[in-house]
Amino acid sequence: MTTVGHMRNELLAAFRRNPQIAFSTASLNRALKLTDAEDFKVLVQALTGLENDDLIHSTGEALFQLGGKPAGHLEGIFHGNEKGFGFVAVEDEENDFFIAPPATKFALDGDTVEINITRKARPGDSRGSEAEVVKVLERKITRLVGEYSPLSDGEKERTGFIGVVVSHEKKLKNYPIFVKDTGMIPELGDMLMVEVTAYPDRDHPKAMQGIVSENLGNKNAPGVDVLSLVLANDIHTEYPEDAMAQANAIPDHVTDEDRIGRRDITDQPVVTIDGDDSKDFDDAVVAWKLPNGNYHLGVHIADVSYYVTEGSPLDKETYDRGTSTYLTDRVIPMLPFRLSNGICSLNPDVDRLAMSCDMEITPEGKVVNHDIYQSVIRSHGRLTYNNVNKMITDQDPELRAQYADLVPMLDLMGDLHKILYKMRHDRGAIDFEEHEAKIIVDENGHPTDIVLRDRGLSERMIESFMLEANETVAEHYNKLHLPFLYRVHETPDDDRIKDFIDFLATFGITVPIKPGAKLTPKMLQEVNTSVQGTPEEMMVNVKMLRSLKQAHYSEDPLGHFGIAAEYYCHFTSPIRRYPDLIVHRLIRSYATQGAGEDNQAKWSSKLPDIAVQTSVRERHSIDAERAVDDLKKAEFMADKVGEDFDAVVSGVAGFGMFVALPNTVEGLVHISRMKDDYYAFVENQMALVGERFHKIYRIGQPVKVHLDNVDVEQRQVDFSLIPSDDTPKTDIVVKRETRGRGQNHSDGPRNGNRNGGNRNNSNNRGGNNNRGRNHNNNRGGSRPFNKLGDQLRQGGQRGGNKH
Repeated sequence: MTTVGHMRNELLAAFRRNPQIAFSTASLNRALKLTDAEDFKVLVQALTGLENDDLIHSTGEALFQLGGKPAGHLEGIFHGNEKGFGFVAVEDEENDFFIAPPATKFALDGDTVEINITRKARPGDSRGSEAEVVKVLERKITRLVGEYSPLSDGEKERTGFIGVVVSHEKKLKNYPIFVKDTGMIPELGDMLMVEVTAYPDRDHPKAMQGIVSENLGNKNAPGVDVLSLVLANDIHTEYPEDAMAQANAIPDHVTDEDRIGRRDITDQPVVTIDGDDSKDFDDAVVAWKLPNGNYHLGVHIADVSYYVTEGSPLDKETYDRGTSTYLTDRVIPMLPFRLSNGICSLNPDVDRLAMSCDMEITPEGKVVNHDIYQSVIRSHGRLTYNNVNKMITDQDPELRAQYADLVPMLDLMGDLHKILYKMRHDRGAIDFEEHEAKIIVDENGHPTDIVLRDRGLSERMIESFMLEANETVAEHYNKLHLPFLYRVHETPDDDRIKDFIDFLATFGITVPIKPGAKLTPKMLQEVNTSVQGTPEEMMVNVKMLRSLKQAHYSEDPLGHFGIAAEYYCHFTSPIRRYPDLIVHRLIRSYATQGAGEDNQAKWSSKLPDIAVQTSVRERHSIDAERAVDDLKKAEFMADKVGEDFDAVVSGVAGFGMFVALPNTVEGLVHISRMKDDYYAFVENQMALVGERFHKIYRIGQPVKVHLDNVDVEQRQVDFSLIPSDDTPKTDIVVKRETRGRGQNHSDGPRNGNRNGGNRNNSNNRGGNNNRGRNHNNNRGGSRPFNKLGDQLRQGGQRGGNKH
């Protein structure tokens, strides 16, 4: 059989003899006189290799030609719209490329594609850049969840299929998947997991084929709605048998062998402080005042990596999961409950293995000494945020008497938190206050209430301590020049900051950023501080968030811009995050195996893949959590259609505006439901302006809305605007003939939908856009408060992300 190397040489010779000719695989097979099936496989492998090496390129018609990718060809991610058009986001390109319906090459939302630029944007022209898809390079969707409908007997006989599965996701609902009889006979309304075997093509532009792999149950059965979203986001719900066998074999107590090589600090009065309903405790803290006036802070983290050994079945499964997923009515844990709630949980009054970070902190908040080591600890108290807040903020006499032995330490911790907070603020940490909601559900998963979470002093205190430990650990191993896994949040791009500065200038807000000067977090913090309490505060914060990048994991120490930290990692939550487990594994590896070249080489080769995998899995988890929240919020609003609500504008676009109710429910006021005028989107003002009466709507503005419709399956809430004479007016003049086609009463498929935003979408950098591809309800708008935690994910705050 011909080798791949030999085949490459023969193919290159053929292409070079005929540089102007594009060959099909069949013609190459004939030209090389291949007769063996194995040789044909080698031919395909060799072609793929040559294309990857940019020695040949595909013309888009399953033909190959000599030379790298033609000029004007770029690679990017396709973001589709249910109406057939789409946009392609290309890295390092400021604007997306519009793809008209005939030019998508049957790409689906999220696919990686190669495009050919057909029209570049021209200065002064309202039309943006346009392109055509040349080739789908990689399919994002390989399986999906949808609702089953059987075909009639006649259709079954004619087509050979038993039925169709249709996704509830708006961008995919127009692509039914035809499935054959594989022995699993579902019923009408069942939610099925389908493995896609054939994608849309020229003969079947709006259909796919697949194989049913799992029946989740009828769509109306309790819990099936959530399970469908969980599986659709590729979240694992079951553990492999070998992983469970490993977990079940782990002792439920600390053995004498486990204690070898560890420091016993069971006498220290460490405590856990978590939510009322928490079951897994992965961090404990202790503090006292030192004779020299400094503070001792001990942060002790459950040593999960000791039990989840490298390369074991349990390790492989936790790597695949990447993180725990916290839903409204359940937790899908990274670790089996036997570990997360048992031997790996720092339960009170029992010995547990920990990875410890002791810090000596000055009254100015500077860490002057630290020690990182393996330990055995014993929690002296399982405290809750609520009770600690009552003790140190409200000075509750009964609770202070009940916990009299711990109260002095808790008061000291409160003081230390204020020191650390001031230190971070002084260096420029950007402090956005989040409004998080908890959805209350009954035994059937039906939402009964939505309540706002209140972050008190204890929550912020624990966040401070976790941040400090994360920074200290990251700095320690960076200064040893050892391979390490960092949590990074890079400095924003210059063009995005320039856009932000230009935006602020329209409101007369000056920015302490000189042209050409290096941007610092302190500069943005000063902007944030300067608008606090002003009508522009919410709008400026949203625009600032859009300018920031999304945090992720990296083997490179790129710093954390949002908290103004030069060094940062995730060390404090190994029960629920795989990166933290890896950080613990690295610490143990360097402590027991040394920092020799072989050990460093091992980790240098492993960490890049771990960084990518954990970043990707984090996004899957966030998407699942957000989708379930949106589902339950829509379900909560379903019986309130026809009611009026006070709201605040949370996003604006060419097709309308998003509004948020006080309970955090968001919905769309489509521009067609703003009937008192004809509105245009003014991009540089982030505003909708009326043509006749000059009313203006901006982010942060209070409005009154009427609930028109709720589509629970689509997770979509639609309002109409109740006009008010109190609405602000502007001297901005808009004329209908000057508006882009997207700024009318349609869904804005072109410029109004595209030019109003940026690429910071929920699957990229955590911000917002107006291009028809960000809002979770897939209606193309900005979702400005997709939680700062989603964007920065510092790791210190646990309230909304963990419980």
